[in-house]
Amino acid sequence: MKLTAPRLALMAMAGTMASAAPVRAADDVVIVYDASGSMWGQIDGTSKIEIARDVLGDLVGKWDDGTNLGLVAYGHRRQGDCLDIETMIPPGPLDKTSFIKTVNSIKPVGKTPISASVQQAADLLSYRDNPATVVLISDGVETCNADPCALSAQLAKQGVKFTAHVVGFDLKKDENANLSCIAENTGGMFVSASNAAELNDALTQVTETIEEVPSTPPDPEPDLPEVTLTGPEQVTTGSVFDFSWSGSINGRDFITIVPAGADEGTANDYIRVKDASEGRLTAPGTPGLYELRYALEQGRRTLASVPVEVVEAEVTLTGPEQVTTGSVFDFSWSGSINGRDFITIVPASADEGTANDYIRVKDASEGRLTAPGTPGLYELRYALEQGRRTLASVPVEVVEAEVGIAGPGTVRAKSDVDVSWSGSINGRDFVTIVPMGADEGTANDYIRVKDASEGRLTAPDTPGLYELRYVLEQGRRTLASAPLEVVGAEAPLDDGAGLSVPKTAAPGATIKVTWAGESDSTDQRIALAHKDQPDFSWISVQKVGEQKSLDLKIPNEAGLYEVRFLDVSGREVLGRSVVKVK
Repeated sequence: MKLTAPRLALMAMAGTMASAAPVRAADDVVIVYDASGSMWGQIDGTSKIEIARDVLGDLVGKWDDGTNLGLVAYGHRRQGDCLDIETMIPPGPLDKTSFIKTVNSIKPVGKTPISASVQQAADLLSYRDNPATVVLISDGVETCNADPCALSAQLAKQGVKFTAHVVGFDLKKDENANLSCIAENTGGMFVSASNAAELNDALTQVTETIEEVPSTPPDPEPDLPEVTLTGPEQVTTGSVFDFSWSGSINGRDFITIVPAGADEGTANDYIRVKDASEGRLTAPGTPGLYELRYALEQGRRTLASVPVEVVEAEVTLTGPEQVTTGSVFDFSWSGSINGRDFITIVPASADEGTANDYIRVKDASEGRLTAPGTPGLYELRYALEQGRRTLASVPVEVVEAEVGIAGPGTVRAKSDVDVSWSGSINGRDFVTIVPMGADEGTANDYIRVKDASEGRLTAPDTPGLYELRYVLEQGRRTLASAPLEVVGAEAPLDDGAGLSVPKTAAPGATIKVTWAGESDSTDQRIALAHKDQPDFSWISVQKVGEQKSLDLKIPNEAGLYEVRFLDVSGREVLGRSVVKVK
């Protein structure tokens, strides 16, 4: 987290305040942005997502470029997935154009996992160690079996100074309490809005509430007690280090680490002294000479300082030279600096600080990631949480996976579809049935491949041409497909038997069944079954010999029956035809 002198104030003035000078947030801020499906709802003919984009775009446009701002979105990629939460922009100096472009790219799709999203935003801000502010914008309540009221109370208890402000957008009257408790439990503000103007006003109120610090420090208090400060002479980049002090003046005073000779009042990573005499900070991510400073909250004047040299950390990283798209792969590292550091896989030569799929190093020395879904050259990187600088990297080539998929070719509507596949990449990959030529990433009825090689789906209820697809979970890209024709629920199906059966019959009647096909099977039979009976279960059955026809007695009960030509030894259905008894 970064603070400059004077501490910076968050600015969200809209409408008549557009000409005001830009200012910054006092602490790092993460916006938690609702992209659940309900955001497509309209207010006065305009969708809520369009209103939110416009208002947030105006808001961001008035913030200073140096504001540390992040963005977490939920519900924007998958339907019905409570894990659909993504850090779109990690907290860092604001790039207005990029931020607004990212917000405008978000398309509402899924559920409303508010609790998990706020928790992710809090973790991004290292809320246990630093003051942290989250601004939640939501048009609905939690839909993922979690309690945001309980979570917010926990975050407030565990955090240094965790605050959550909430803007309830177009909420029903009885839904306000479900979100207002988040603000109440953390000392934040809850504001409701029902249209574009009110949303603009609500964001203005929230951002004005975020702590502002005077731009001109007042004169220091005279005759202050003596303060002493003790810390290490040397620390490694990004590491957490201990220090102590005595003679605290005010619990709101703070201790920070800044570049040697930095202007008075400068503050980067810091802690409040409260009623303690020792604490911990995270060293900067760039080597050099720094100072540990005890600074007064009132006037931000340094009362004590000690020099600290920050030296480069030594980290090694080992991983595979080549992995297949979407696969889970192992790697290891040594020399961890901070448990909040992370390891990620990114395109080769990606910008510093880029992070896609990642894990925190914690206190481990090995881990697993999922390879990207697109082939190419990538890098496995160990990056410092502090400054997001890469300390170690190894190249990884991601190659195309080889997968095969097979199905029956033709099935009846709403019937079972047995499908098999080979070369599974990741247990989270899935097999689905979609209309022929459907957009990449489309998924209707589906099954996860897990550690299996075959499974069962249900055919669509509308006849037509479809595809069976094996889809990577990572990137949702199709690796293999097979055509599937869906015919009417009572249409005859034939796989070489040439079966001929009357379409209707009277109860108790005898019908003639003929066939033309032959096979090498030693056990072929004509079976009569209820239409929904398993393939190799029947009401009556007759063996097939040299003849090409036989008489079959129909049951006395009306209903749908099926005549099947079975290859029992080969466990195949060579033909089937529905008979309606009425």
